[in-house]
Amino acid sequence: MNILEATERYVRWLSKQTAIVAKDLRKKKEKMAEHPFPFFRGTFYRWVQLWPQLSANLPDAPSVRCVGDLHVENFGTWRDAEGRLVWGVNDFDEAHRLPYVFDLVRLIASVILARQANLLTVDPVAGCERILSGYRESLAAGGKPFVLAEEHPELREMALKSLSNPITFWQKVEEEKNRKESAEISTARKRASRILKESLSMAGSAVKVLPRVAGVGSLGRPRFVAIAEWNGGKVAREAKALVPSACVWLAGIKPQPESLYETIVSRAVRMPDPFLEIHKRWIVRRIAPDCVRIEAGNFENGLNEPLLLNAMGWETANIHLGTRKSRQAITHHLKKLQDDSLFAASERMVEAAVRDWEEFIASKERD
Repeated sequence: MNILEATERYVRWLSKQTAIVAKDLRKKKEKMAEHPFPFFRGTFYRWVQLWPQLSANLPDAPSVRCVGDLHVENFGTWRDAEGRLVWGVNDFDEAHRLPYVFDLVRLIASVILARQANLLTVDPVAGCERILSGYRESLAAGGKPFVLAEEHPELREMALKSLSNPITFWQKVEEEKNRKESAEISTARKRASRILKESLSMAGSAVKVLPRVAGVGSLGRPRFVAIAEWNGGKVAREAKALVPSACVWLAGIKPQPESLYETIVSRAVRMPDPFLEIHKRWIVRRIAPDCVRIEAGNFENGLNEPLLLNAMGWETANIHLGTRKSRQAITHHLKKLQDDSLFAASERMVEAAVRDWEEFIASKERD
């Protein structure tokens, strides 16, 4: 099965899980055509298809609850119940039980592709070493959340540099307010609105619900934002349609299981986001200018790439440690791996992604 057939089959399956926002799906394809890196971000379903045949040099890896769609731009900040700034993995939409090396190989592959896109300057081999170093350190320590207070001064500085200007942030949030919707999306909005208004109940009736466009991999799924003026400033909650992982699509699992999103977040070594809520097929969370992703495109602002990649490795272990009895099994398996085996698997996956991207581009040119 080539990338075109895989995409067609996946979108057909996705349309049975949730309403599809056609305009956003077209935007996703436009983003994917720009470079192999956004293509990689938008085609997790293809990654899981290719994984078994391209990871043969990584046998017998213990299975854990994995992030799945892990990459260098899937990290960001939130505020814990004490108001402290916390950094870590941002999205768990594709969470699934997989070999622990799955997350590591995908994260390393994203470094290679981000470097090719000139979003990173770090040598990919050195980047791989930093990720694995952080991962091993976290395993040895039993994990520890990234609370950007007394500790992690450099990471805290990076996060603070990435915070948004409140005026431009809210302008961007409201830029889709006049979008026209299909009947199916209007129905989805009504469902999301009930959840969002309940989440912002302290603001009373002065809550407006608007369409929202964000991300790459989830583009095409319904996403809405509720905004209100409350006690002198704006507050907002986002609701995004939650569907089973693409791993479920590939395996043809029926009946389809509930998403692992809530389980993986609650059991990982991390300070939870008190505003994160799972409502069956919707993820609700706070969005604000003081809680944002740290994006690769911002690394030119003096961000310390090796330190950040080390932290990403550590945080990946934080997630994996949420699976019972994983620590000893992973540590034992890691010791048996050849030093370059994870990087070699990442290179093979990148080569496959680039070939798929070229085929994807060629098909668009024929259309």
